[in-house]
Amino acid sequence: MKVFFGLKNVFRWRDNMAENIKMAAVDIDGTFVRSDYTYDVPRFKRILSHMKKEGCNFVVASGNQYYQLRDLFPGYYDELSFVAENGAFVKDHKEMVFTADMPKETVDLVIDVCREYPEILNVLCGAESAYCQRGSVSQEFFDLTGIYYHRLKWVDDLKSVNDRILKFAPTVPEEKTYYYYEIFRERLRGRVEPVTSGHGSVDLIMPGCHKASGIQRLAERWGIKPEQCAAFGDGGNDVEMLKYCGHSYAMENASPEAKKAAKYICPSNEEDGVLAALEKLFC
Repeated sequence: MKVFFGLKNVFRWRDNMAENIKMAAVDIDGTFVRSDYTYDVPRFKRILSHMKKEGCNFVVASGNQYYQLRDLFPGYYDELSFVAENGAFVKDHKEMVFTADMPKETVDLVIDVCREYPEILNVLCGAESAYCQRGSVSQEFFDLTGIYYHRLKWVDDLKSVNDRILKFAPTVPEEKTYYYYEIFRERLRGRVEPVTSGHGSVDLIMPGCHKASGIQRLAERWGIKPEQCAAFGDGGNDVEMLKYCGHSYAMENASPEAKKAAKYICPSNEEDGVLAALEKLFC
């Protein structure tokens, strides 16, 4: 049974939970930040200080690029850990833990499949940068993509990119999101797995590489059990980590799939639901 909590009825068991939780893994879009991509920085820094005193690590767990995510926390991102690119890039504070490396034949296959559908706008995501191919996407799309990929380059051919390839991030017409999801699932089975939170965005990731696998890498590194982990999310690509963590929270604005996977529901991202929950747990 899901437990809804607001500002009145919250965490009678706060003290015991705070002692047990040693990792809080938090999605960004639709979860941690508001729709205008802001959050209450002073409030978060105060909460983070309390979390540190309790020995709890804050982990940014997102499908977004690491370089974009770290820029959300200027001057103190080294105090946090990151599971970026849906688990394909994992960093323990200043130390790199894991980067995926998609095989060249898989990279070429995905590119070939996407080229069969001209309305697919493809982004290739590497460890050093993300890439768009000249002539296949517009300057407008490139500029918009740059909001989410703070390292983004033009290339003449995606197949010529020399980088460790983490994933693909194709954009499709919003009303066809799940149509293309099924195409990717069928045609690329065994090579990559599609994940989506809807709205025209699909990530093509290596099998077994998702937010939960990244969180597990950090948990094992820190000697933390799943029941000592908390997760906050709102979309389909959060389901694995919501199921993995012993304390899982879907946002009020979350998808039905995320709410089903979570144990608890917290206020929406517009209401700073993550901060409200962490505040009640640790402050």
